[in-house]
Amino acid sequence: MVLSVGDRFGDSEAVVDGSLRLTFTDLVHRVRLAAGAFQQRGIGKGDRVAIWAPNSAEWMIAAFGLLTAGGVLVPVNTRFKAEEAADVITRSGARAVLIQPGFLGMDFAAPAGVEVIDLKSDFLTDATPFEAPSPDWISGDDIADIIYTSGTTGRAKGVMMNHRQTLRLYAEWCDLADLRAGDRYLIVNPFFHTFGYKAGTIAAMIRGATVLPVPVFDVDAVVDLVEREHITMLPGPPTLYHSLLAVPDKTKLATLRAGVTGSADIPVELIRRVHEELPFETLATGYGLTECGTATLSRPGDSFEDIATTVGMPCDGIEVRIAEDGEVLVRGYSVMQGYLDDPEATAETIDADGWLHTGDLGEFTDGGRLRIIGRKKDMFIVGGFNAYPAEIEGFLLEHPGIAQAAVIGIPDERMGQVGKAFVVRKAGDTSALSEAELISWSKQRMAGYKVPRAVTFVDALPLNASGKVMKDQLR
Repeated sequence: MVLSVGDRFGDSEAVVDGSLRLTFTDLVHRVRLAAGAFQQRGIGKGDRVAIWAPNSAEWMIAAFGLLTAGGVLVPVNTRFKAEEAADVITRSGARAVLIQPGFLGMDFAAPAGVEVIDLKSDFLTDATPFEAPSPDWISGDDIADIIYTSGTTGRAKGVMMNHRQTLRLYAEWCDLADLRAGDRYLIVNPFFHTFGYKAGTIAAMIRGATVLPVPVFDVDAVVDLVEREHITMLPGPPTLYHSLLAVPDKTKLATLRAGVTGSADIPVELIRRVHEELPFETLATGYGLTECGTATLSRPGDSFEDIATTVGMPCDGIEVRIAEDGEVLVRGYSVMQGYLDDPEATAETIDADGWLHTGDLGEFTDGGRLRIIGRKKDMFIVGGFNAYPAEIEGFLLEHPGIAQAAVIGIPDERMGQVGKAFVVRKAGDTSALSEAELISWSKQRMAGYKVPRAVTFVDALPLNASGKVMKDQLR
Protein backbone atom coordinates (compact mmCIF):
# COMPACT_ATOMS: atom_id res chain seq x y z
CA MET A 1 0.00 0.00 0.00
CA VAL A 2 2.73 2.44 1.00
CA LEU A 3 4.99 1.68 -1.96
CA SER A 4 2.09 2.44 -4.33
CA VAL A 5 1.51 6.01 -3.10
CA GLY A 6 4.08 7.41 -5.54
CA ASP A 7 2.12 5.97 -8.48
CA ARG A 8 -1.22 6.96 -6.96
CA PHE A 9 -0.50 10.48 -5.71
CA GLY A 10 2.84 11.43 -7.30
CA ASP A 11 4.05 14.97 -6.62
CA SER A 12 1.33 15.84 -4.09
CA GLU A 13 2.72 16.54 -0.63
CA ALA A 14 2.83 13.46 1.56
CA VAL A 15 4.54 14.79 4.69
CA VAL A 16 5.31 18.27 6.00
CA ASP A 17 7.49 18.26 9.13
CA GLY A 18 9.05 21.64 9.87
CA SER A 19 11.28 22.52 6.92
CA LEU A 20 11.06 18.98 5.52
CA ARG A 21 8.54 18.59 2.70
CA LEU A 22 8.20 15.25 0.94
CA THR A 23 6.02 14.36 -2.02
CA PHE A 24 4.49 10.90 -2.18
CA THR A 25 7.18 9.99 -4.72
CA ASP A 26 9.85 11.24 -2.30
CA LEU A 27 8.28 9.29 0.54
CA VAL A 28 8.38 6.00 -1.38
CA HIS A 29 12.09 6.54 -2.09
CA ARG A 30 12.78 7.29 1.59
CA VAL A 31 10.80 4.22 2.68
CA ARG A 32 12.74 1.98 0.29
CA LEU A 33 16.01 3.39 1.64
CA ALA A 34 14.84 2.74 5.22
CA ALA A 35 13.81 -0.80 4.31
CA GLY A 36 17.26 -1.27 2.79
CA ALA A 37 18.85 0.02 5.99
CA PHE A 38 17.02 -2.59 8.05
CA GLN A 39 17.89 -5.28 5.51
CA GLN A 40 21.59 -4.34 5.73
CA ARG A 41 21.35 -4.66 9.55
CA GLY A 42 20.08 -8.22 9.09
CA ILE A 43 16.56 -7.26 10.14
CA GLY A 44 13.97 -8.97 7.95
CA LYS A 45 10.89 -11.17 7.82
CA GLY A 46 9.24 -11.41 11.23
CA ASP A 47 11.95 -9.49 13.11
CA ARG A 48 10.65 -6.96 15.63
CA VAL A 49 11.88 -3.40 16.00
CA ALA A 50 10.65 -0.85 18.54
CA ILE A 51 10.24 2.87 17.92
CA TRP A 52 10.34 4.96 21.10
CA ALA A 53 10.08 8.45 19.71
CA PRO A 54 7.60 11.32 19.14
CA ASN A 55 5.60 12.00 15.98
CA SER A 56 7.85 12.92 13.07
CA ALA A 57 8.45 12.25 9.39
CA GLU A 58 11.32 9.95 10.42
CA TRP A 59 8.97 7.91 12.63
CA MET A 60 6.73 7.28 9.62
CA ILE A 61 9.63 6.49 7.29
CA ALA A 62 11.17 4.08 9.80
CA ALA A 63 7.87 2.32 10.49
CA PHE A 64 6.91 1.91 6.84
CA GLY A 65 10.49 0.95 5.95
CA LEU A 66 10.48 -1.76 8.61
CA LEU A 67 7.14 -3.14 7.40
CA THR A 68 8.40 -3.09 3.79
CA ALA A 69 11.41 -5.16 4.87
CA GLY A 70 9.00 -7.70 6.36
CA GLY A 71 9.59 -6.63 9.96
CA VAL A 72 7.12 -6.17 12.79
CA LEU A 73 6.62 -2.72 14.34
CA VAL A 74 6.55 -2.28 18.13
CA PRO A 75 5.58 1.34 18.97
CA VAL A 76 6.52 2.44 22.51
CA ASN A 77 4.69 5.11 24.50
CA THR A 78 6.84 8.26 24.72
CA ARG A 79 5.29 9.05 28.11
CA PHE A 80 6.84 5.90 29.55
CA LYS A 81 9.76 6.18 31.93
CA ALA A 82 12.86 4.07 31.22
CA GLU A 83 11.72 1.07 33.31
CA GLU A 84 8.28 0.95 31.71
CA ALA A 85 9.74 1.13 28.21
CA ALA A 86 12.46 -1.43 28.96
CA ASP A 87 9.82 -3.94 30.05
CA VAL A 88 7.90 -3.60 26.78
CA ILE A 89 11.03 -3.61 24.59
CA THR A 90 12.45 -6.68 26.32
CA ARG A 91 9.26 -8.75 26.26
CA SER A 92 8.56 -7.86 22.63
CA GLY A 93 11.86 -9.45 21.62
CA ALA A 94 12.83 -6.33 19.66
CA ARG A 95 16.16 -6.59 17.82
CA ALA A 96 16.60 -2.82 17.90
CA VAL A 97 14.95 0.34 19.17
CA LEU A 98 14.86 3.67 17.32
CA ILE A 99 14.90 6.70 19.59
CA GLN A 100 14.99 10.49 19.47
CA PRO A 101 17.50 11.57 22.15
CA GLY A 102 16.50 14.50 24.34
CA PHE A 103 12.76 14.43 23.65
CA LEU A 104 10.89 15.72 26.74
CA GLY A 105 14.26 15.62 28.53
CA MET A 106 14.07 11.83 28.68
CA ASP A 107 17.00 9.41 28.71
CA PHE A 108 15.85 7.06 25.97
CA ALA A 109 18.14 4.15 26.80
CA ALA A 110 17.48 0.58 25.69
CA PRO A 111 17.78 -2.69 27.62
CA ALA A 112 21.08 -4.56 27.38
CA GLY A 113 21.57 -6.41 24.12
CA VAL A 114 19.13 -4.27 22.12
CA GLU A 115 20.69 -2.07 19.45
CA VAL A 116 19.90 1.63 19.82
CA ILE A 117 19.52 3.70 16.64
CA ASP A 118 19.11 7.48 16.56
CA LEU A 119 16.02 8.14 14.46
CA LYS A 120 17.42 11.52 13.40
CA SER A 121 20.79 10.09 12.26
CA ASP A 122 21.59 9.11 8.69
CA PHE A 123 20.59 5.50 9.39
CA LEU A 124 17.36 5.82 7.37
CA THR A 125 19.05 7.28 4.30
CA ASP A 126 22.54 5.75 4.22
CA ALA A 127 21.51 2.52 2.51
CA THR A 128 20.80 0.79 -0.78
CA PRO A 129 17.10 0.90 -1.72
CA PHE A 130 15.22 -2.26 -0.78
CA GLU A 131 14.15 -4.70 -3.44
CA ALA A 132 11.59 -7.33 -2.48
CA PRO A 133 12.90 -10.88 -2.92
CA SER A 134 9.58 -11.92 -4.50
CA PRO A 135 6.15 -10.42 -5.31
CA ASP A 136 4.55 -12.30 -2.42
CA TRP A 137 7.27 -11.21 0.02
CA ILE A 138 4.65 -10.05 2.52
CA SER A 139 1.29 -11.72 3.09
CA GLY A 140 -1.80 -9.97 4.38
CA ASP A 141 -1.86 -12.57 7.14
CA ASP A 142 1.64 -11.68 8.39
CA ILE A 143 1.79 -9.86 11.73
CA ALA A 144 2.39 -6.18 11.00
CA ASP A 145 2.60 -4.67 14.47
CA ILE A 146 2.55 -5.41 18.18
CA ILE A 147 1.05 -2.53 20.13
CA TYR A 148 1.19 -2.79 23.90
CA THR A 149 -1.81 -2.05 26.05
CA SER A 150 -2.00 -2.17 29.84
CA GLY A 151 -4.51 -4.41 31.56
CA THR A 152 -6.01 -4.43 35.03
CA THR A 153 -3.14 -6.63 36.18
CA GLY A 154 -0.95 -3.62 35.45
CA ARG A 155 1.35 -5.46 33.03
CA ALA A 156 1.29 -4.35 29.41
CA LYS A 157 0.24 -6.96 26.84
CA GLY A 158 1.34 -7.00 23.21
CA VAL A 159 -1.57 -6.91 20.78
CA MET A 160 -0.75 -8.61 17.47
CA MET A 161 -2.46 -7.40 14.27
CA ASN A 162 -1.86 -8.39 10.67
CA HIS A 163 -1.63 -6.26 7.52
CA ARG A 164 -5.01 -7.30 6.09
CA GLN A 165 -6.99 -6.29 9.19
CA THR A 166 -5.51 -2.82 9.32
CA LEU A 167 -5.91 -2.06 5.60
CA ARG A 168 -9.56 -3.10 5.49
CA LEU A 169 -10.57 -1.34 8.69
CA TYR A 170 -8.90 1.99 8.03
CA ALA A 171 -10.09 2.17 4.43
CA GLU A 172 -13.59 2.22 5.92
CA TRP A 173 -12.46 4.68 8.61
CA CYS A 174 -11.44 7.09 5.83
CA ASP A 175 -15.00 6.99 4.44
CA LEU A 176 -16.79 7.45 7.76
CA ALA A 177 -14.38 10.11 9.05
CA ASP A 178 -14.58 12.00 5.72
CA LEU A 179 -10.84 11.89 5.02
CA ARG A 180 -10.26 12.89 1.41
CA ALA A 181 -7.43 12.87 -1.12
CA GLY A 182 -5.57 16.16 -0.79
CA ASP A 183 -6.67 16.74 2.81
CA ARG A 184 -4.04 18.28 5.05
CA TYR A 185 -4.10 16.13 8.17
CA LEU A 186 -2.57 17.53 11.37
CA ILE A 187 -1.80 14.53 13.59
CA VAL A 188 -1.60 15.41 17.29
CA ASN A 189 -2.59 11.87 18.32
CA PRO A 190 0.67 10.06 19.14
CA PHE A 191 2.00 7.59 16.59
CA PHE A 192 2.57 5.00 19.34
CA HIS A 193 -1.23 4.81 19.64
CA THR A 194 -3.66 3.27 17.14
CA PHE A 195 -5.44 6.63 16.75
CA GLY A 196 -2.25 8.34 15.55
CA TYR A 197 -0.58 5.46 13.73
CA LYS A 198 -3.46 3.68 11.99
CA ALA A 199 -6.28 6.24 11.89
CA GLY A 200 -3.50 8.75 11.23
CA THR A 201 -0.51 7.83 9.07
CA ILE A 202 -1.95 4.69 7.48
CA ALA A 203 -5.32 6.31 6.72
CA ALA A 204 -3.45 9.21 5.09
CA MET A 205 -1.51 6.80 2.86
CA ILE A 206 -4.70 4.95 1.91
CA ARG A 207 -6.45 8.17 0.94
CA GLY A 208 -3.62 10.42 -0.28
CA ALA A 209 -3.75 13.04 2.46
CA THR A 210 -0.80 15.16 3.60
CA VAL A 211 0.47 14.31 7.09
CA LEU A 212 1.69 17.09 9.39
CA PRO A 213 3.04 15.36 12.52
CA VAL A 214 2.97 17.22 15.86
CA PRO A 215 5.33 15.83 18.54
CA VAL A 216 3.90 17.71 21.54
CA PHE A 217 0.51 19.41 21.70
CA ASP A 218 0.76 23.17 22.14
CA VAL A 219 -2.41 25.02 21.20
CA ASP A 220 -0.64 28.16 19.92
CA ALA A 221 1.70 26.12 17.72
CA VAL A 222 -1.23 24.06 16.42
CA VAL A 223 -3.25 27.17 15.58
CA ASP A 224 -0.28 28.63 13.70
CA LEU A 225 0.11 25.39 11.73
CA VAL A 226 -3.60 25.26 10.92
CA GLU A 227 -3.47 28.79 9.52
CA ARG A 228 -0.13 28.52 7.73
CA GLU A 229 -0.58 25.05 6.23
CA HIS A 230 -4.35 25.24 5.57
CA ILE A 231 -5.16 22.21 7.72
CA THR A 232 -8.47 20.51 6.86
CA MET A 233 -8.44 17.39 9.09
CA LEU A 234 -7.82 17.54 12.85
CA PRO A 235 -8.89 14.56 15.01
CA GLY A 236 -8.09 14.32 18.71
CA PRO A 237 -9.50 13.80 22.21
CA PRO A 238 -12.23 16.13 23.53
CA THR A 239 -9.54 18.22 25.26
CA LEU A 240 -8.26 19.27 21.82
CA TYR A 241 -11.62 20.77 20.88
CA HIS A 242 -11.94 22.50 24.27
CA SER A 243 -8.57 24.15 23.48
CA LEU A 244 -9.68 25.23 20.01
CA LEU A 245 -12.89 26.76 21.39
CA ALA A 246 -10.74 28.94 23.66
CA VAL A 247 -8.73 30.38 20.73
CA PRO A 248 -9.45 34.16 20.60
CA ASP A 249 -9.08 34.59 16.81
CA LYS A 250 -11.02 31.74 15.25
CA THR A 251 -10.46 33.07 11.72
CA LYS A 252 -7.08 31.33 11.96
CA LEU A 253 -8.97 28.01 12.00
CA ALA A 254 -11.04 28.74 8.89
CA THR A 255 -9.74 25.80 6.81
CA LEU A 256 -10.75 23.07 9.30
CA ARG A 257 -13.39 20.78 7.81
CA ALA A 258 -13.36 17.39 9.58
CA GLY A 259 -12.59 16.08 13.05
CA VAL A 260 -12.90 12.81 14.93
CA THR A 261 -13.00 12.31 18.67
CA GLY A 262 -13.89 9.63 21.15
CA SER A 263 -14.65 9.38 24.85
CA ALA A 264 -17.19 7.77 27.13
CA ASP A 265 -18.59 11.11 28.20
CA ILE A 266 -18.50 14.05 25.80
CA PRO A 267 -20.78 16.93 26.79
CA VAL A 268 -23.52 17.55 24.19
CA GLU A 269 -22.76 21.25 24.62
CA LEU A 270 -19.17 20.65 23.47
CA ILE A 271 -20.34 19.13 20.18
CA ARG A 272 -22.88 21.91 19.72
CA ARG A 273 -20.24 24.59 20.33
CA VAL A 274 -17.76 22.93 17.96
CA HIS A 275 -20.38 23.03 15.20
CA GLU A 276 -21.52 26.56 15.97
CA GLU A 277 -18.22 28.28 16.83
CA LEU A 278 -15.67 26.36 14.73
CA PRO A 279 -15.68 25.74 10.97
CA PHE A 280 -15.90 21.92 11.18
CA GLU A 281 -18.45 20.48 8.77
CA THR A 282 -18.17 17.00 10.29
CA LEU A 283 -17.17 15.83 13.77
CA ALA A 284 -17.35 12.06 14.17
CA THR A 285 -17.10 10.02 17.37
CA GLY A 286 -16.05 6.43 17.67
CA TYR A 287 -15.13 3.60 20.00
CA GLY A 288 -12.29 1.15 19.79
CA LEU A 289 -9.57 -0.75 21.54
CA THR A 290 -6.03 -1.67 20.64
CA GLU A 291 -7.34 -5.26 20.54
CA CYS A 292 -9.75 -4.58 17.68
CA GLY A 293 -9.02 -1.13 16.29
CA THR A 294 -12.03 1.08 15.64
CA ALA A 295 -15.20 -0.93 16.37
CA THR A 296 -17.90 1.74 15.97
CA LEU A 297 -18.16 5.17 14.38
CA SER A 298 -20.87 7.77 14.06
CA ARG A 299 -22.48 8.35 10.69
CA PRO A 300 -22.89 11.51 8.59
CA GLY A 301 -26.06 13.32 9.62
CA ASP A 302 -26.04 12.11 13.23
CA SER A 303 -27.43 14.69 15.65
CA PHE A 304 -25.37 16.63 18.21
CA GLU A 305 -26.82 14.40 20.91
CA ASP A 306 -26.04 11.19 19.01
CA ILE A 307 -22.45 12.29 18.43
CA ALA A 308 -21.97 13.38 22.05
CA THR A 309 -23.74 10.59 23.91
CA THR A 310 -23.06 7.55 21.71
CA VAL A 311 -20.04 6.17 19.86
CA GLY A 312 -21.93 5.42 16.68
CA MET A 313 -22.70 2.12 14.97
CA PRO A 314 -20.55 -0.96 14.27
CA CYS A 315 -18.18 -0.82 11.31
CA ASP A 316 -18.77 -3.12 8.33
CA GLY A 317 -18.00 -6.74 9.16
CA ILE A 318 -17.86 -6.02 12.89
CA GLU A 319 -20.46 -7.40 15.31
CA VAL A 320 -21.08 -5.72 18.65
CA ARG A 321 -23.37 -7.09 21.33
CA ILE A 322 -24.00 -6.53 25.02
CA ALA A 323 -23.47 -9.47 27.39
CA GLU A 324 -25.85 -10.27 30.22
CA ASP A 325 -23.68 -8.36 32.69
CA GLY A 326 -23.63 -5.29 30.39
CA GLU A 327 -20.14 -5.83 28.97
CA VAL A 328 -19.52 -4.75 25.38
CA LEU A 329 -18.43 -7.69 23.20
CA VAL A 330 -16.89 -7.33 19.72
CA ARG A 331 -16.46 -9.99 17.01
CA GLY A 332 -15.18 -9.80 13.45
CA TYR A 333 -12.18 -9.65 11.15
CA SER A 334 -10.53 -6.78 13.07
CA VAL A 335 -10.18 -8.64 16.38
CA MET A 336 -6.51 -9.14 17.23
CA GLN A 337 -4.54 -12.28 16.43
CA GLY A 338 -3.83 -12.57 20.15
CA TYR A 339 -1.49 -11.27 22.83
CA LEU A 340 2.19 -11.95 22.16
CA ASP A 341 3.46 -14.94 24.18
CA ASP A 342 0.38 -14.90 26.40
CA PRO A 343 -2.14 -17.58 25.36
CA GLU A 344 -3.83 -17.50 28.77
CA ALA A 345 -4.61 -13.78 28.57
CA THR A 346 -5.71 -14.24 24.95
CA ALA A 347 -8.15 -17.00 25.97
CA GLU A 348 -9.48 -14.84 28.80
CA THR A 349 -10.12 -11.94 26.40
CA ILE A 350 -11.42 -13.76 23.30
CA ASP A 351 -13.94 -16.50 24.09
CA ALA A 352 -14.49 -19.76 22.22
CA ASP A 353 -17.08 -18.11 19.96
CA GLY A 354 -14.65 -15.38 18.89
CA TRP A 355 -16.13 -12.58 21.01
CA LEU A 356 -13.63 -10.04 22.33
CA HIS A 357 -14.50 -9.07 25.91
CA THR A 358 -13.74 -5.36 26.07
CA GLY A 359 -14.12 -4.74 29.80
CA ASP A 360 -16.37 -1.77 29.00
CA LEU A 361 -20.04 -1.55 29.91
CA GLY A 362 -22.52 -0.35 27.32
CA GLU A 363 -26.01 -0.35 25.89
CA PHE A 364 -27.65 0.21 22.53
CA THR A 365 -30.04 3.08 21.91
CA ASP A 366 -33.33 2.53 20.11
CA GLY A 367 -31.60 3.76 16.97
CA GLY A 368 -28.95 1.04 17.18
CA ARG A 369 -26.10 3.25 18.38
CA LEU A 370 -23.72 2.08 21.08
CA ARG A 371 -23.49 4.04 24.31
CA ILE A 372 -20.58 3.40 26.69
CA ILE A 373 -21.82 3.73 30.26
CA GLY A 374 -18.90 2.64 32.38
CA ARG A 375 -15.69 0.68 32.65
CA LYS A 376 -15.93 -2.78 34.03
CA LYS A 377 -12.27 -2.81 34.96
CA ASP A 378 -12.17 0.69 36.50
CA MET A 379 -10.04 2.12 33.71
CA PHE A 380 -10.30 5.87 33.25
CA ILE A 381 -9.18 8.12 30.39
CA VAL A 382 -6.91 11.11 31.02
CA GLY A 383 -6.87 13.48 28.05
CA GLY A 384 -7.19 10.60 25.61
CA PHE A 385 -4.81 8.20 27.39
CA ASN A 386 -6.02 5.03 29.09
CA ALA A 387 -5.05 4.95 32.76
CA TYR A 388 -5.35 1.69 34.70
CA PRO A 389 -5.72 1.90 38.50
CA ALA A 390 -3.99 -1.44 39.19
CA GLU A 391 -0.87 -0.32 37.35
CA ILE A 392 -0.76 3.05 39.16
CA GLU A 393 -1.39 1.36 42.51
CA GLY A 394 1.56 -0.93 41.83
CA PHE A 395 3.85 2.09 41.40
CA LEU A 396 2.52 3.78 44.55
CA LEU A 397 3.17 0.66 46.64
CA GLU A 398 6.86 0.95 45.77
CA HIS A 399 7.00 4.03 48.01
CA PRO A 400 8.60 3.07 51.34
CA GLY A 401 6.01 4.98 53.35
CA ILE A 402 2.88 3.42 51.78
CA ALA A 403 1.11 0.29 53.05
CA GLN A 404 -1.96 0.30 50.78
CA ALA A 405 -3.21 2.35 47.85
CA ALA A 406 -6.35 2.49 45.71
CA VAL A 407 -6.85 4.71 42.68
CA ILE A 408 -10.05 5.86 40.99
CA GLY A 409 -10.84 8.25 38.17
CA ILE A 410 -12.57 11.50 39.09
CA PRO A 411 -14.09 14.11 36.73
CA ASP A 412 -11.86 16.91 35.49
CA GLU A 413 -13.11 19.80 33.37
CA ARG A 414 -10.03 19.95 31.13
CA MET A 415 -8.78 16.35 30.95
CA GLY A 416 -12.12 14.54 31.18
CA GLN A 417 -10.89 12.44 34.08
CA VAL A 418 -7.81 12.34 36.32
CA GLY A 419 -6.61 9.95 38.97
CA LYS A 420 -7.21 10.27 42.69
CA ALA A 421 -5.32 8.05 45.14
CA PHE A 422 -6.51 6.85 48.56
CA VAL A 423 -3.43 5.93 50.59
CA VAL A 424 -2.80 4.14 53.87
CA ARG A 425 0.55 5.06 55.42
CA LYS A 426 2.78 2.31 56.80
CA ALA A 427 2.42 1.75 60.54
CA GLY A 428 5.13 3.51 62.48
CA ASP A 429 6.14 5.69 59.53
CA THR A 430 7.13 9.05 60.98
CA SER A 431 7.94 10.87 57.73
CA ALA A 432 4.42 12.38 57.57
CA LEU A 433 4.29 11.90 53.80
CA SER A 434 2.28 14.75 52.25
CA GLU A 435 0.08 14.90 49.17
CA ALA A 436 2.52 17.20 47.35
CA GLU A 437 5.49 14.95 48.17
CA LEU A 438 3.74 11.82 46.92
CA ILE A 439 2.63 13.50 43.68
CA SER A 440 6.15 14.78 43.11
CA TRP A 441 7.57 11.30 43.81
CA SER A 442 5.05 9.77 41.38
CA LYS A 443 6.06 12.16 38.59
CA GLN A 444 9.58 10.70 38.70
CA ARG A 445 8.34 7.14 38.26
CA MET A 446 5.42 7.03 35.89
CA ALA A 447 4.06 8.70 32.78
CA GLY A 448 2.44 12.06 33.51
CA TYR A 449 -1.11 10.99 32.68
CA LYS A 450 -0.88 8.18 35.26
CA VAL A 451 0.19 10.47 38.12
CA PRO A 452 -2.66 11.02 40.63
CA ARG A 453 -3.73 14.66 40.74
CA ALA A 454 -5.13 14.31 44.26
CA VAL A 455 -4.29 12.16 47.28
CA THR A 456 -6.39 11.42 50.35
CA PHE A 457 -4.72 9.71 53.32
CA VAL A 458 -6.98 7.25 55.15
CA ASP A 459 -6.60 4.92 58.11
CA ALA A 460 -7.99 1.98 56.14
CA LEU A 461 -9.46 1.16 52.74
CA PRO A 462 -13.02 -0.20 52.54
CA LEU A 463 -12.76 -3.93 51.82
CA ASN A 464 -15.38 -6.55 50.98
CA ALA A 465 -15.49 -10.04 52.45
CA SER A 466 -12.88 -11.36 50.02
CA GLY A 467 -10.48 -8.52 50.78
CA LYS A 468 -11.00 -6.52 47.59
CA VAL A 469 -11.23 -2.75 47.77
CA MET A 470 -14.78 -1.49 47.29
CA LYS A 471 -14.08 1.37 44.91
CA ASP A 472 -17.74 2.36 44.71
CA GLN A 473 -17.42 3.46 48.34
CA LEU A 474 -14.31 5.48 47.50
CA ARG A 475 -16.23 7.24 44.75
